[in-house]
This record gives sequence, C-alpha cells and structure tokens, in this order.
Amino acid sequence: MVENKINFPSQIQLAEVERKINLADESQAPLVSIPTLETSHFILRPLKADDYDGLYLAASDPKIWEQHPVPDRYTVDGFLNFWRTVFSYPGSMVIIDRSTDKIVGTSSFYEYSAEKKVVTIGYTFLSRKYWGGSFNFEIKKVMLDYAFNFSDKVNFHVGSENMRSRMALKKIGAIQVAEFEKKRPDGETVLNIVYQIDKTTWS
Repeated sequence: MVENKINFPSQIQLAEVERKINLADESQAPLVSIPTLETSHFILRPLKADDYDGLYLAASDPKIWEQHPVPDRYTVDGFLNFWRTVFSYPGSMVIIDRSTDKIVGTSSFYEYSAEKKVVTIGYTFLSRKYWGGSFNFEIKKVMLDYAFNFSDKVNFHVGSENMRSRMALKKIGAIQVAEFEKKRPDGETVLNIVYQIDKTTWS
C-alpha cells in the first residue's frame, strides 16, 4: 500500500500553502486556467491533491529515474520532495491513459514570463510502458500547442547526464540555448541544460 500524505503533514501542508500563493499570482494567470488537454491516447488535466497516491504509484519504478539528476524519486521521501514542487505549480498536469483511466505520469508548465513571452515545460515523467514510439511527441505536441497560445518560446530544463530526455527533446526540434547549476534536495549541485522551441519554428 502506498505511504500517503498523512505520514508527511508538514511537507504536504507546505506544498498546499505554496500552491495557494502561486494561484493568487496574477502574472501566472495563463497557468492557473489551463483546460484539460486531450490526445488520441492520453488525457492531461490539472493536478489535484487527491492524485498523490496514483502519481506515486506511477513514479515508484526506479528505472524511470536512472538518468535523472534526482534518482531517488521512486522512494517515498524522494517522491514527496517531487510532489511538493509540482503541486505548488498551478500549471502541473497529470497524464492519464484513456484506455485504463490510470495516472501514468505528469508534466508541468511553470516560470511563465508575460514580458518575455516564454514558459517552461518540465518535471515530466512517463511510465516505461509508454517509452519509445510516438507517445512522448503526442504529449509534448498538445502541451506546446497550448503554450503557444500565450508564449512565443517554450523552454525545457533537463539534467546534463539525462541523455534519454535530451535526445527526446532534440527529436521534437528543441535546441540547446543555455545551462545552469541547480541544487538537489540533498544539497549536491547538478548541471541542467536549457532547450528551447520557438513558436515560428514549431508552426
């Protein structure tokens, strides 16, 4: 049985407080009002508090995180740190398999800038059953199509050693534009690469 939020009241409460603050941020309005997005295989809808157990079940496969800068997200504690981040973002979505109605992953819109007309898509994972083929492109396409309603550019942040994700981004036309260092929950610093897709190129 999944260890759930009643074991971690302080962290869950922090995520809920941070979410309320972000929901009230008028500069992030396009991310607060994201509709349910649909593809032929998936439904992407805004993340809800009671998605915790279903999302943890999808995330609890260690092989999903082998190349990730934070490889312990399959554990209870590692997932809790992940949840605190994604739940605090009003633009976080769960990915649901239409055929089974089960949560199979998540992705988030965040760091929206109306001035620069740019938004970031990240904190994405998908159950291994859906790796390969066109599933990743199917999900990215519906998210990019939506993002370009209010942005001219979309960024993606990926760990420098996560070659699987880096190759997937290159396959959909993203180009490397920058890099930055980021601290993991354990205090270690890792290098992240910024990829970008431009609206005109995508069109």
